[in-house]
Order: sequence, then structure tokens, then C-alpha cells
Amino acid sequence: MRAFDGLELLATAVVALDEALIVRYANPAAESLFATGARSLIGQPFLSLFVEREALERSLDEARASHWDYSAQNVTHLRGGEPVPISCTVTRIDAVGLALLAELRPIEQQLRQAREERLLSEQQSNRELIRNLAHEIRNPLGGLRGSAQLLEGELDRPELREYTRVIIKEADRLQALLDRMLTPHRAPRIEPVSIHEVLERVRSLVQAEFPRTTLVRDYDPSLPEIPGDREQLIQAVLNIVRNAAQAGAASIVLRTRAARQITILRRRHRLALELQVIDDGPGVPEEIRDRIFSPLVSGREGGSGLGLSLAQTYVQYHQGVVELESRPGRTLFRILLPLT
Repeated sequence: MRAFDGLELLATAVVALDEALIVRYANPAAESLFATGARSLIGQPFLSLFVEREALERSLDEARASHWDYSAQNVTHLRGGEPVPISCTVTRIDAVGLALLAELRPIEQQLRQAREERLLSEQQSNRELIRNLAHEIRNPLGGLRGSAQLLEGELDRPELREYTRVIIKEADRLQALLDRMLTPHRAPRIEPVSIHEVLERVRSLVQAEFPRTTLVRDYDPSLPEIPGDREQLIQAVLNIVRNAAQAGAASIVLRTRAARQITILRRRHRLALELQVIDDGPGVPEEIRDRIFSPLVSGREGGSGLGLSLAQTYVQYHQGVVELESRPGRTLFRILLPLT
């Protein structure tokens, strides 16, 4: 129906119902949600899609009678025998042959979107805080290093000059840390990039640094090139893979797949690239799992807590997101990038 052309690209599943509660329209997101085509959905009783048929029918009758919107949080659809909890919002519409418009969202998807939005907001706030802090530290740090150099020239005893060398060395280390904090603010240089070339570069670097770690390729060779900044993507993936190796993983799997009809940062994409980094290490401690992408948060003693934060930043520059699933013996970092 041309009246619903604007719903075709929505990330939310939408179906239109007639007075008899028969499906008369379903957008692509609804096809994905119910794992069937629009032709199969159209003409099907809406109530037959859910477990709670009687309760849902009563609520829909009330919505039609009162002209009020109806919302339900506990509607369940059986997909392949597996229950899928769905949030359902129904609104009356004035259109020929139609009575109600139903918006359907998997509750897990809602939670995921909320996590992504919170993460994006936190990342932006943290980046601004870190940038301001780095600029405030840089000037006095330069003065500290310069004073230590002048003092070293005035000292005659070698054992005293050793102390000034420690000051200069630590000042240089802090300066390098500040530079890393400020690096992500370079805008991406976009060009066609093969994700597998990126992974091979990362693989060779990590293998040279950690020769005892096994890196396993599991690539989908049909994936097209993506528009991106080659160096930023290499650094993002390298930070994740190196983090796994440093944590003591004996084996790391690099896997690429195509993801279809997926929502990334509240935008619906027909096709996306899914890159998984799976390791058999000890896992991310539960107490920092929700904060692992924040700057200066590290699960490893001696870690700077910047690697994963930078990885998330670089991926977000590419309109993507990094997700984490972790338990002892299996940690999965999932990078999702839209494919055009």
C-alpha cells in the first residue's frame, strides 16, 4: 500500500489491521520479526500470531471502542517453538478498510537499544571529559619535564641525575598516554576497505607479539568492501584482539558474517557486517562488564583502560557499535557495521 511507503524503512515492526483484526499490511521489520514474508502475514488473523489470544482480543476490542491507544508488555509470539516476548502498541487509524495500526518490538531489542543509547551518551560525555582533562594536564606536565631536564644539568652526582631521569621518563610516559586519549578526535578518512585485509593485518601483529596464542580464521568470503578508515578499523580490532591475548586467551577466533534486517544505534539496516572476536580467556569481571568501554576502566592489572574505549569510539565513527558477551572461558566481542 502506497499509504504505508514511509514505514518500509522503520526499525520497528508495524502491521495494519482491519475491523476483523486481519493483517492487511506488514512492513519489512515485521517480516523479520515473525520470520516470514508479507504475503504469508497478510490475510492472517492478528490474534493467531500470539499466545495470549483471548486477553489480547479483549484489549483490542476496548481500544476500538474507546479510541484509546493500547499498550501491552507481555505478548508472546512463538517463533520456531521459541517464545519471543514482544511489546505491542495499537493505535486506531482512519483509513479505508483499516482500523488499527500495531507497533511490535521484541522486548530484548528494546533493552539492547536502551543499552546502545546509554553507551553512546556515556561515550560522548567521557570523550569530552578526557579531552579536557588531557589538555589541562599537558601544560604542567611539559613544565615538569623541562624543569627536570634543567635540574639534571646542574647536578654533579650521577646517583642524583638518576632521579631526574626517572622524572623525565615518567613524564614522557604520561605524555604518550595523553596523546592516545586525544587521538580519536581525528575525523575518519573514508575509502573502500576489505574487512578481511584489516583482520589479516591484526592477525599478523598479534601473532608476532603473542606467538603462543592461536588465532583462528572463520571468514565469509562473500562480504563486500565497506566504506571506512582503514587505520581506525585496524586499531579498533587490534585493541580488542590484543586485549584478549593479554588476558591470557590460548585461542582467539576471528569470524565475519552478514547480518540481515538489523538495528544499529536505532537505525534499521537491511544488511550489516558482523565481526566476532571470540576468546577462551578468563572473561571480563562481572563488576566492570557494564563499564568496560569507559575510559580508564580495565579488568587487567597494569592496563590503561583506553584500548576498548578507543575501539568503541572508532567503530562509532563508522556508524557501528561494539557489544560484549562474557563468561569464564568464553568472551565474545561483536562489532556491527552497516553495509551499503
